[in-house]
Amino acid sequence: MFEYLSGLITAVTPSYVVVDVNGVGYKVQVANPYRYEENQDAKVYVEQIVRDNEQSLYGFYDLNEKNIFLHLISVSGIGPKSALAILAGQDLQGLIHAIENDDVKFLTKFPKIGKKTAQQIILDLSGKFTAEGQMTLGEAPVEFSSGLSQELEDGLAALESLGYSPKEISKVKSTLEKEHLKSADEYLRAGLKLLSK
Repeated sequence: MFEYLSGLITAVTPSYVVVDVNGVGYKVQVANPYRYEENQDAKVYVEQIVRDNEQSLYGFYDLNEKNIFLHLISVSGIGPKSALAILAGQDLQGLIHAIENDDVKFLTKFPKIGKKTAQQIILDLSGKFTAEGQMTLGEAPVEFSSGLSQELEDGLAALESLGYSPKEISKVKSTLEKEHLKSADEYLRAGLKLLSK
């Protein structure tokens, strides 16, 4: 139904952003909300998913990300939230490489992705990305500068919203506190990298 929303980002939370399009605020669940900045105009590619008791909008930074999301949710056992958690690492080339090279270990590092589901992803999607041409990431995310402690808290909250347990998050928290990064986006990406080791 919708291809993209183009408007003002009025809210950035750990699990979604709000896009104001001509006075209507759309709540859009995204893999990494901190790639967007409040009070900035943005184009967010979207996919509307309707379930029995809910309608949700899922948003993407570019068309490649959206295309990979659609492939992922076509796999049995992968829902929209699991697909977003996979996309949050922003290592789309690594993801495609893992699928094409039967790398089950790479795929099981994502929350709620067990060995069986990882094998299903490989079975269903192997060959699909190379047939469509090599996909690349979009532009680098916008960097923001504000208080470190708040940015770290936002990054940790985003990890939790992606499905990582408090125990998993606490393991990486002390390492992240020493990083002195500039934005929640950077903390989220650093946390994802640590959790994937």
